[in-house]
Amino acid sequence: MKSLLPGLIAACALASLPSLAGEPNASGTPATDSQRQVLKLEREWATAEIKRDATTLRRILDDHFVATFGAGKPIDKEGFIKAVVGDDTDVMLSQDLTDETVLVDRDTVVSLGTDTVRGTAEGKAYTAVYRFTAVYIKRGGRWLALAEHLVQAPPPK
Repeated sequence: MKSLLPGLIAACALASLPSLAGEPNASGTPATDSQRQVLKLEREWATAEIKRDATTLRRILDDHFVATFGAGKPIDKEGFIKAVVGDDTDVMLSQDLTDETVLVDRDTVVSLGTDTVRGTAEGKAYTAVYRFTAVYIKRGGRWLALAEHLVQAPPPK
């Protein structure tokens, strides 16, 4: 699991996403309220991971949440939280998100992008690049993270 933790954190810790209030999305049209709400939730998710805040993660992640990494076995909500909160040998220092696309279809949002993560694992510095897809669903009037998939990408040239 330790080898997955940088990716686990990178997939969701989207704190450096730009605010989309009034900015165009990937299609060049102004961002919708749903896009802005989900991007705000992603920033909260990132902060919760950085702070290892299990309570906030439980509020943000749907009870049916599942995460997959590459071709690995899926991890459920509690397994994900345990991996984020339980391993203090990996410290995320920064992220650089690029190529973000946020797609909205009624009560479902899909967020895609590239995340370059810098941190330390067992005291050694690392830089890793990931492609991520996160799915959000609106339940009871609020957005929740339902699923995510993360795959390591080659570093930028």
